[in-house]
Amino acid sequence: MTSIHDVAALAQVSIKTVSRVVNKASNVSPDLRGRVQAAIDQLGYRPNQSARRLAGGRSFMIAYLYSNPAPGYTSGIQCGAAARCRDLGYHLVVEPISPSGEECFEVLDRLVAALRPDGILLVPPLADDEALLARIAQLGLPCARIAGSVVAAGFTIHTPERAAGRMVADHLLGLGHRRIGVITPPASHRAALRRVEGFRDGLTAAQIAIDEQYFVGGDFDFASGITAGEALLALPHPPSAIFATNDDMALGVLTLAHRIGLRVPDDLSVVGFDDTPASPTSWPPLTTVRQPLEDMGRSVIDALANGPIEAPEFLFTLIERGSSGPV
Repeated sequence: MTSIHDVAALAQVSIKTVSRVVNKASNVSPDLRGRVQAAIDQLGYRPNQSARRLAGGRSFMIAYLYSNPAPGYTSGIQCGAAARCRDLGYHLVVEPISPSGEECFEVLDRLVAALRPDGILLVPPLADDEALLARIAQLGLPCARIAGSVVAAGFTIHTPERAAGRMVADHLLGLGHRRIGVITPPASHRAALRRVEGFRDGLTAAQIAIDEQYFVGGDFDFASGITAGEALLALPHPPSAIFATNDDMALGVLTLAHRIGLRVPDDLSVVGFDDTPASPTSWPPLTTVRQPLEDMGRSVIDALANGPIEAPEFLFTLIERGSSGPV
């Protein structure tokens, strides 16, 4: 089996230099890093993880905790995070938490006792769970969050949720819609609530009266999209368009429309949010807001593995497909 000594001999450097390259240390010149990496690739060297942990006092593991019921969103983040972990020589440990979150502390304490991860990655709604954030800080663990709203230690990627909600309102108003239903997120998803605020901004700017009966709560899952859609379409003056604040609920509305014989978008326009893998495969393909989920996952891993970085600005994009059209 190839050892670190073999790599050092081939690259004509010290063992410490090889170790610094393997551990992604910054104090290595590009020339030395290239020579060592070439030797690693030529010899097929794989570093001993136990030795790395002992040498650096790190576990080279990052824990991803989530309780978001939307699988497309969580898997998008996970794909980006796992790929970046692989690039940096880390492992991603994924722990789902139930919506109630009752076992959250138990899961966290078990992770720390067994693995002592080098950092914790959180997405909404856990990104705003103040009790969990306090516990992570108490344990002295670095934490990186996506779309965190509450003030807490660690790295946070802020996302333009409100601007994106306004973008959806402008899109549907531009198509002539005036009665627009909105399926709102659970109260625990503070970041997603800003999508609704942005949508209201768009109505106000267009001087459209805000009618609260057109705002119906959902649970961020497919079934609640159907239920909320039924409530909206049962109104005396039903909406000509529905904005669901995530794709899973929007897909529920599409299914409901097909079930009751509404043509999309001729009779009803539907817009979602997230651009998850199912959205372009629905019929008609779903108009939605694209979040760069994988890029966001990569960025939080960079922050945890390499220390604080300047938080990047991510752009959300309206992807117009066949589910939205003129009133």
